[in-house]
Amino acid sequence: MPAATAFARAMSRLFGTRPGEAPAVAAGLALFFLLFAGYFMLRPVRETMGIAGGIDKLQWLFTGTFLATLAAVPLFGWIASKVPRRRILAWTYGFFTLNLLAFAAGLALRPGDLTVARTFYIWLSVFNLLTISLAWSTLADVFATAQARRLFALMAGGASLGGLVGPVLGTLLVAPLGHAGLLVLSAIFLAAAIAAAAVMHRWRDGQPAPARSDVDADRSRALGGNPFAGATAVLRSPYLLGIGLFVILLATANTFLYFEQARLVAETFPDRTRQTQVFGMIDAVVQTLAILTQAFLTGHIARRLGVGVLLVAVPLVVAGGFLWLALAPVFGVFVVVMVIRRAGEYALARPGREMLYTVVPAEQKYKAKNFIDTVFYRGGDAVSAWAKHGLAQLGEHPSLAMLIGAMLALLWAATGGWLARHYRLHERPPINVS
Repeated sequence: MPAATAFARAMSRLFGTRPGEAPAVAAGLALFFLLFAGYFMLRPVRETMGIAGGIDKLQWLFTGTFLATLAAVPLFGWIASKVPRRRILAWTYGFFTLNLLAFAAGLALRPGDLTVARTFYIWLSVFNLLTISLAWSTLADVFATAQARRLFALMAGGASLGGLVGPVLGTLLVAPLGHAGLLVLSAIFLAAAIAAAAVMHRWRDGQPAPARSDVDADRSRALGGNPFAGATAVLRSPYLLGIGLFVILLATANTFLYFEQARLVAETFPDRTRQTQVFGMIDAVVQTLAILTQAFLTGHIARRLGVGVLLVAVPLVVAGGFLWLALAPVFGVFVVVMVIRRAGEYALARPGREMLYTVVPAEQKYKAKNFIDTVFYRGGDAVSAWAKHGLAQLGEHPSLAMLIGAMLALLWAATGGWLARHYRLHERPPINVS
């Protein structure tokens, strides 16, 4: 057996790839790496800016983020309706690249302005959801359902690698480049991600068309419709509403843990520089665990055990973590719970959630998915932020929020199980589930 053939077979067994898929997989890896490296360079700075305004004001930042998301969604819907499908990502990422350059100029001119810091916090919170959601929409559009089970987790490994490299780059370069310089570098990465997406689209054009409708197969046409079509599609579809509930419960669990993180880090590490280092350290550990899981386990789990395991496992672990924090609300316990939750979300829950969209029509892959990933997510953030703030006022019952979080995580797991059953019903052939 030739060495090249043996190597190809070994890679196929290890990662689940098949002949001819390497260019698209490499481009998907590059897309996520560039996107997440650029974002995670800036994320520790955002977290420090959030604490700078006071922990008791975080709920206002979450509310501002939700309102900004509501304003951004119709703009994206308009782009998705008017621009050829294969160019939606390029137009959107190009717009955000210009935004990054504008913020770089603002931070260079007014580096200590708290208003600029809060605006950037809100903008980056909208930016990360829109750009990540669109990257996954592109993958769901380019790859067929069977390919998604094999390859989504592997390509998502690029996100974890970028999430690992980004904080390191930020730590090393923030001194010589400053915050404005980091934003310029992030803009360069985002522009390069546009080129990676173009490679995937060209690869798809050269493949036999999967069993989809003529509209789905024609990638040079705009999706049409109106900017609010995503919202109406979600409201008409029990399946999409189920995904929306899954996202809301995920966001609620994340927000409860995020507020606990802010409280414990502020109490344990008063120095802002040390806070940024702690946030970066947690990010590095999370991404390392996620990379190993995505590269070697997630694809095999999806093929052999099904998407249900990906959707249910993390919520069950989070429920146990909330109970542990209720009994031992200390920084060491929190770090363990937070690392497991985030690594599990990146490696299991997120790829599983994105596979759910491979069985819906093209318009829903972009518009409905974006509406769920932004409005539902940030709406869940805002509501749960105020709920957590209200529970925090009950100082004599600090564990109450963790117990409520555990119950919501169990509901999250049940929703994941329901979605997995309905996904299997629609898996072949892809149909309109509205």
